Amino acid sequence: MTALLSIGELATRTGLPVRTIRFYSDSGVVPEASRTEAGYRLYGPDALARLGLVRTLRDLGIDLATIRRVLEREVSVSDVAAAHAAAIDAQIRVLRVQKAVLGAVARKGSDPQEMQQMHRLAQLSDDERKRIVAGFLDEAFDGLDMEPGFAAHMRSVSPDLPDDPSPEQVDAWIELAELVQDDAFKASIRRMSEQHAAAREAGENLAPDAGWQQAAELVSARAGEALVAGVDPTSPEAAAIVDEVVPAFPFDGDRSALADRLEVGLDPRAERYWQLLAIINGWPPVPTTVPAWAWFVAALRAVKGA
Repeated sequence: MTALLSIGELATRTGLPVRTIRFYSDSGVVPEASRTEAGYRLYGPDALARLGLVRTLRDLGIDLATIRRVLEREVSVSDVAAAHAAAIDAQIRVLRVQKAVLGAVARKGSDPQEMQQMHRLAQLSDDERKRIVAGFLDEAFDGLDMEPGFAAHMRSVSPDLPDDPSPEQVDAWIELAELVQDDAFKASIRRMSEQHAAAREAGENLAPDAGWQQAAELVSARAGEALVAGVDPTSPEAAAIVDEVVPAFPFDGDRSALADRLEVGLDPRAERYWQLLAIINGWPPVPTTVPAWAWFVAALRAVKGA
């Protein structure tokens, strides 16, 4: 007959405290085999193996109820391991975001209210983040006849914060979420959308391949060079750049009307919107071009007044 082990002997062999073994015994995961005449617990040799498995599973974070089901063979160890691994993955994602938020708070010196706001925004799910931006675009386009390709492109681009975001990506998401909920910014984008819809109604071709993109690239290059070189937008040199660039625009109005048209889009926050999306999604940086456009608009108006 195999000798039974006392709770003290189990403690010695396993290195577990007596109180822990007693707790496991009371929980039913390591049941006693019998008791002595004096009422002391005795355990069979299988208790050593059970305690070893319980200890390993507990170290891995498995709860006792699940461990009992494993020991009773209601579920397999592999099934429990797979489910627990998935749960840990979710916890790791949360911890990574929390770490990034704390890093952002430390860098920015945020007050408690700002920290709470940052934490709330960072904890949003991927679907919730996309809904915030989609709601912003819904307001911007509501009731307007937008060029389908343009509208589709705007709606297709959404924040996709990675599972392991950098502090910069968390900062960018928080800034973007605050930006698209800012009434002044929403009003500015609405004005741009209304202008777009009015031009479409007037018969302008606003499709992406209609020439506006090529004209925009030319403005960014030529006006950007002039701005860096310190060219005065009222100078003859600026007028020559205007003469070169204006024909690239698929626009039938005069230069004054073109200046009015472009000026509506000179909100640096609109450019910041795309820069933040690029940071969040890990895209190449979006260059700052609004100052070059502002220079070009000033040059357009100077030529008109000359």
